[in-house]
Amino acid sequence: MSNYSKPTISIITVVYNGAKTLRATIESITPQLTDDIEYIIIDGGSNDGTQDIIQSYAHHLAYWTSEPDNGIYDAWNKALAQASGRYIGFVGADDVLLPNTLAVYLNGIHKQPEVDYWSSRIAFGKINGRIIGQPWRWKRFRRYMCVAHVGSLHSRNLYERFGLYDTSYRIAGDYDFLLRSGSTLKAGFIDIVSAVMGDGGVSNRAVSLALEETARAKIRHKATSVAVARIDQLLAQLKVAIRSRLTRKP
Repeated sequence: MSNYSKPTISIITVVYNGAKTLRATIESITPQLTDDIEYIIIDGGSNDGTQDIIQSYAHHLAYWTSEPDNGIYDAWNKALAQASGRYIGFVGADDVLLPNTLAVYLNGIHKQPEVDYWSSRIAFGKINGRIIGQPWRWKRFRRYMCVAHVGSLHSRNLYERFGLYDTSYRIAGDYDFLLRSGSTLKAGFIDIVSAVMGDGGVSNRAVSLALEETARAKIRHKATSVAVARIDQLLAQLKVAIRSRLTRKP
């Protein structure tokens, strides 16, 4: 009989031509790896030196590959097929996980093993940037993505019950996935800033598409009425426009 014990947490990074930022991401995660935590990287066939960076850290990785994919959620699904952990977390190729974060998550898991989804707070863009991420509450979540997805943990049980990510989404597939459980989601919250989220992600570069996909997901899962979903979309677009104007350099 094998003595191999599966890890509690699998951390996944997917990347495509991320050589400028990937090393910082990896170096924020590898010091936190233990027998209870594994790390997987899925590269979409980069040609900017990303593969060389990954290879230099290969001894830290439970699995990595480099091949073309059909976007973020296709790559996430590939990673899920290789992950062994009871909980799965995603850290982007321009995100940085803060020290001791995974140990704090492990402590929470051990205290509350019934929780299916863990999240915390993250800083946007820089360590002293805007803080985002609230505890999951269905009343809020059905209207907008109130939780910080970067570094949050999903139990394997969720994928067994609700399937994989829908690759028809380009940006809001994570929101769509969590909507599937509706108000039954068993969620936990750790009140720390656990990561710095890069500000160059797909959702930040394509806000209109992100908001359209968010509305589509709400309508699809009947989280709100069509009218409420569209009103939320317009209000979010207005908020983004105001924030952009206020932060624009003179």
